[in-house]
Amino acid sequence: MAIPEYAAAADSPYRASFDGRWLIARSPTHVNNPASKVEREALLAKRVTELSELQQVLRADRRHALLLVFQAMDAAGKDSTIRAVLTGIDPAGCSVQAFKRPSAEELDHDFLWRSTGRLPARGQIGVFNRSYYEEVLVTRVDPSLLQAQNLPYRPPGRTLWKQRYRSIRDHERHLAANGTMVLKFFLHVSREEQRQRLLARLDQPEKNWKFEAGDLGARDRWDDYQQAYQDAINATSRPWAPWYAIPADSKSTMRLIVADIVVRSLRGLDLRYPQLDEPALNQLSALRHRLAD
Repeated sequence: MAIPEYAAAADSPYRASFDGRWLIARSPTHVNNPASKVEREALLAKRVTELSELQQVLRADRRHALLLVFQAMDAAGKDSTIRAVLTGIDPAGCSVQAFKRPSAEELDHDFLWRSTGRLPARGQIGVFNRSYYEEVLVTRVDPSLLQAQNLPYRPPGRTLWKQRYRSIRDHERHLAANGTMVLKFFLHVSREEQRQRLLARLDQPEKNWKFEAGDLGARDRWDDYQQAYQDAINATSRPWAPWYAIPADSKSTMRLIVADIVVRSLRGLDLRYPQLDEPALNQLSALRHRLAD
C-alpha cells in the first residue's frame, strides 16, 4: 500500500531525520532571529490568517484530516503555542484534546485506546496536547506506572519500549494511509529556560495555578527524559508522521516556526473545494431563481 509522504510538503531544518540518528544534544533550543518580537508576531498573524483559510478548504474537501501532536518538558509552552497558532481557526472544525493521568477505564485498555476515539475526522483538525507518546516517555522514565496497567506480561529490558514504538509506527502509518496527516512537535526548551519559567510560576500569583510539585520531580530526571525523547523520536519519525524539534526558548520564534510548518504542510495537500456535477448546478440555478423572485 502506498503511504502518502506528507512530510515532503514541509521540509524543515527542524525536522528530525528518518534514519534514527537524530541527536537531541545537537538540536538547538534557541535560534538567532534577526526579526524583532513585533515583526515575529506580525508574521505569525499572517500565518494564522492563511491557516484559517486553508482550514475552510480542508473542511470542504473532506479527503484529509490533520493531527497535530505536541510533546515537551514542563513549561515549554505547549498550551500557549496551541492557543497562538490556532487562534483564528473555526472551532467547529477543530478539537483540542489534553491527555492527563489515565483513568481507571483507560488503564483497562491498551495504551493507544484512549486517544483513538479522539482522532479528527476527515475535514477536521485535531490537536493532542500530550498523547500516546506519554507511554514511552513518562512511563519509561518511571516504570512503576506500569503496575496500574495490569499487563499480561512484561518483556525484559528495552523490549517493551521497542514493542510500543512499533505499535505507534503501525498506528501512524495506518492513519496516514487513510487520509490523516500526522505532524508531531517536540518543543525543545533548555533546562535553564525551564528553570526561569518555573520560577515565574512560583513568583507571579497569576501563574501559581500552573505550578505542580511533580514538575520538579520530572526536572530532577532531566537527562532520563532527554534520552527518552531522543529514543522515541528516532524510533517513530517517519515520512508519513514526522517529528519536528522546535527551539522553544523564545516563545514567539517557536510559535512562528510551528505555524509555518503547519501552513506549508496543508498547502502540500492540494486541497480544493468540491466541484458540483451538472444536475447539482442546475438545482442551484433553480433555487437562485426562486430567491430572486
